[in-house]
Amino acid sequence: MIAVESLKVEFGVKPLFQDASFVVNDRDRIALVGKNGAGKSTLLKILCGMQKPTSGVVSIPADTTIGYLPQVMVLQDDTTVREEARKAFADLTQQKERLDTMQRQLAERTDYESVEYTALVDRFTQEHDRYMMMGAGNYEAELERTLIGLGFLREDLDRPTSEFSGGWRMRIELAKILLRRPDVLLLDEPTNHLDIESIQWMEQFLATSPGAVILVSHDRAFINNVTNRTIEISCGQIVDYKVKYDEFVVLRAERREQQLRAYENQQKEIADIKDFIERFRYKPTKAVQVQSRIKQLAKIVPIEIDEVDRSAMHLKFPPCLRSGDFPVICEDVRKDYGHHTVFDEVSLTIRRGEKVAFVGKNGEGKSTLVKCIMGEIPFEGQLKIGHNVQIGYFAQNQAQLLDENLTVYDT
Repeated sequence: MIAVESLKVEFGVKPLFQDASFVVNDRDRIALVGKNGAGKSTLLKILCGMQKPTSGVVSIPADTTIGYLPQVMVLQDDTTVREEARKAFADLTQQKERLDTMQRQLAERTDYESVEYTALVDRFTQEHDRYMMMGAGNYEAELERTLIGLGFLREDLDRPTSEFSGGWRMRIELAKILLRRPDVLLLDEPTNHLDIESIQWMEQFLATSPGAVILVSHDRAFINNVTNRTIEISCGQIVDYKVKYDEFVVLRAERREQQLRAYENQQKEIADIKDFIERFRYKPTKAVQVQSRIKQLAKIVPIEIDEVDRSAMHLKFPPCLRSGDFPVICEDVRKDYGHHTVFDEVSLTIRRGEKVAFVGKNGEGKSTLVKCIMGEIPFEGQLKIGHNVQIGYFAQNQAQLLDENLTVYDT
């Protein structure tokens, strides 16, 4: 379906990756793995035609359709959830408009015995058959199933998209891509804004999808449940493993161990040859053998060992004043948005040193409760921040708060 040959991508003088060659078949489920910045998103953009490689060829049949979900996208605000999702069926909608036009023409005409009327009836019949073959009979039901599977309530479907957070609007875009049923799905971090139930639904959806899937995700369980092949981008190289992620981890370790043993044997061989050359370089009786060893040494191709990515984040929090025993105390906290009660009678106490997780479905109020604690939004009830408490807050929309004119260092 997709053939990649000798692909190379450079940013500056250092290649992001090079000599990448692989084939994507019809039913492949591929996990694209590697550390952040290795080139996973770049490779997806190249496969969908949004970016050009430095060199190499990507061959895709002309009739192959590709659906691409990027990490970040621009979303519209002037439609309802249902209307936005219907855009996935643009071809069906256009066909329905053509049928409606022909139906009006048939209703307005009275020349039932004419050749033109008969031709219009025949054309209407053909176009209607084509419309039904395109899936007209169930696309509204499929639209609802997909949106509800991704966590929307039925009453949400006629609400404006502007009322939803970025995470929920990203789900709408994901629904549109899934509803189009492309031959190849390219998904860049599709689970970032999904709750557990929606992830499970998506796993089942992808399992029955007839096309190929290439995805990037840091959710190891999701990768293992969905994919059957792993392509790793590491240290500028791409290695294709025809196994699930857990098996890939084992095979990668075995591969490196084999390379290490072969490298050590080769180094011993090189050392022996060099030792022979040095010992007998100036003996005329060994001249032929020395020249033979020199030629042998020149023909040796050095064995390379896959580099192990040992980069990791090491954080050291600066010392701060000792806080009170109870950094956060909530008593009967309630939050409403209009007539909708997000939560009520929330009472909790967080003790100093505790590590607390707020869990629940999207829309249940996790981020809202955090905003209440931060004092960003009004609420009812009592919420106290303890003595000497300093709060570091990383918001869900933190990226939107960055000054894009500053460098990473300046930020």
